Amino acid sequence: MAEAQNNIPILNKAEWQTMMPAPTTTAAGGLCVNSNDNLSRFTMYYASGTVFYLYDHEQDDWLPIASPAILPAIAAGACGCHTPWSGNFTANGGSTTTITINAATHNINGFAVGETVEFLSGTAANRGLRRTILSILTPATATGTIVLTLDSAVPSSVANNDTFRLSTGRFWMCATGTLVAASFQVYDVVVGTWTQRAITGLPAAITIDSKMCSPGMIGVSYDTGTAAASSNTTTLDCTGKAWTNDQWINYQVRITGGTGMGQIRVITDNDADSLTFAAGADLDDTSTFVIEGDENAIYYLGNDAVTMYKYSISGNSWATVSPTTARNTKPGVGMTADFVGKTGDTGWADITNIKDGRYIYSLRGAGTTVIDRFNISGGTNGAGAWEVIAYHPVSATFSTGSSSDWAGEFIYIAKEGSATVPQRFYRYNVVTNRMITTATDWYLGGVALIGNKMWVRSLSSAGAIKWMYCLQSTSTNLRRVMLF
Repeated sequence: MAEAQNNIPILNKAEWQTMMPAPTTTAAGGLCVNSNDNLSRFTMYYASGTVFYLYDHEQDDWLPIASPAILPAIAAGACGCHTPWSGNFTANGGSTTTITINAATHNINGFAVGETVEFLSGTAANRGLRRTILSILTPATATGTIVLTLDSAVPSSVANNDTFRLSTGRFWMCATGTLVAASFQVYDVVVGTWTQRAITGLPAAITIDSKMCSPGMIGVSYDTGTAAASSNTTTLDCTGKAWTNDQWINYQVRITGGTGMGQIRVITDNDADSLTFAAGADLDDTSTFVIEGDENAIYYLGNDAVTMYKYSISGNSWATVSPTTARNTKPGVGMTADFVGKTGDTGWADITNIKDGRYIYSLRGAGTTVIDRFNISGGTNGAGAWEVIAYHPVSATFSTGSSSDWAGEFIYIAKEGSATVPQRFYRYNVVTNRMITTATDWYLGGVALIGNKMWVRSLSSAGAIKWMYCLQSTSTNLRRVMLF
């Protein structure tokens, strides 16, 4: 796809705006985390080991949240990511248009309104269905009943012990130094609480730039279809497809209708017209499906090493990734990591040789001009494989203070600035391998600091209007510019 340039001088001048300043000055290791689809209402600001805020895009203000007491204190190497779904909740009843919950068990807050609910288990006719939450009625006491009202009816009344989840999302944050039990925690927005998660399998200590990213996004699919009658519990056949062998490994398949509706499985193999995965419900020619990014996975990379790790959300466990082709050189200060989903490019969306949803791009940092790209489904048996990319024509280097975020065809990059040097911003086109300037902010910040502090926010899933935000180093300044 040819790169459109609508940033016409005078008509569409890229003008920076000053937003509500952060409550605390950014420090080394401090970082901001937003959703991978750039649509979440909130971005989390990890200010210190005990101080966290949610930046509310709708209100342009900072919401202080409970402290998880992450240990030790924040420093170089702290990292985090966002995943699109809340934790799982259990209903204690309801109707075809309502879900009721015991407030003492699940104290869901008002952020549920307007979000998607997905039924996971229980009433068979409802399993896998998605609805929008129209309203929430909360009790006067913590032991009462919460009532969620749906935008449209489901086939069967919601029953006691039916389980569901919400699209309010979660923020996963990892501290630095010698890791202890409290070093890796997750914040669930719709209940407002932190939960400690496993650190076994991660490095014993984190001391330098590190990043986490996840392929999970709600409503983003890379292919769809209907299973053939020959499908079974571990194989989905789809007549007429012409997929390249192994291209879907480490994606997930979700059954959206018919037999097996609601089941989600990670794809372990594929050929031209079939997918293979772990055993689940039996499938047949009524089973419709979508292929999506693996919402159960979180990737961790950096920490002055080529080694990469993968976290299973459902299993609460870490495993070392063993790619067929290892990363050429370890990343250094200023390194980045961005999962690239749907680009909008027709070539990348070609389902016979998919590229959308297949790569993690990582600037090597340390003052270099190299991007390393991890092919999630590449290598032998989907072990993954690293590739080295030298971008052009701009040969900018990146080091301490660099940040990045992906949106569409582009990875937007903030180059380190200082108290005397303005911060420059670039966009790297993953389709054309082209690096160009995007904007320079002449509003000076402070000394460059390790930690991702910029992000992109889209006003709709179409992505026609986007803003790039940047929380400046050694400063409370929050600035944004519209992207064209």
